[in-house]
Amino acid sequence: MIPPPHSGPMYRISLAFAAVLALSACDKSFSPGTASETGAKELASVEGEEAAGEGNLSQDLLDKLKETETDEEAAALEEEVWDAWLVSGSPTVDVLMQRGLEYQQTDNLEAARDAFDRAIAILPDYAEAWNRRAVLFFNDGKYDEAIADLESALTREPRHFGAWIGLAMIFESIERPEAALLAYDKALAIHPHAQAAVQGKKRLDRVVNGRPL
Repeated sequence: MIPPPHSGPMYRISLAFAAVLALSACDKSFSPGTASETGAKELASVEGEEAAGEGNLSQDLLDKLKETETDEEAAALEEEVWDAWLVSGSPTVDVLMQRGLEYQQTDNLEAARDAFDRAIAILPDYAEAWNRRAVLFFNDGKYDEAIADLESALTREPRHFGAWIGLAMIFESIERPEAALLAYDKALAIHPHAQAAVQGKKRLDRVVNGRPL
């Protein structure tokens, strides 16, 4: 859930114009039968291959992130992971996600929620859509909804360190330090240099285990 520690990946406006055109095309009405079954299958196949490619990229980056030795290297890799997670493999969903992030940046939270809802409806296995909607719920104090969305994100991407940190932050907020510490540990197992998790673990080690800061 937790966004990257800078505005770039979260609000990056770098999607290809082709994706914008694709969404515009989807908004236009069409009559049944205008697209052939073969064409639909080809489109689904292309988007599936693109999604698989992005998934492989994020997994490779996560592998590297776990082995990174310095905070600086980890920060650069983390940015690349967030960028990879923001590409779903579906041009329509990519544009919806970008719109949602832009709406969120301008505090148009209702429109942001609608964009993320639509992204999830179109591509329910896309973890980052669940994660970004969880941010809205968390900021609105709707912790049950945020937890449910974060669990959905983690079901689809178990190595989503941001979702683990988000869960930890919620558990801290509702005074469940043991659960929060476990979630921070999960995040650190994936991203050992995640500063929010590092600091959270230091806080909670003292509370849960009686260890000094």
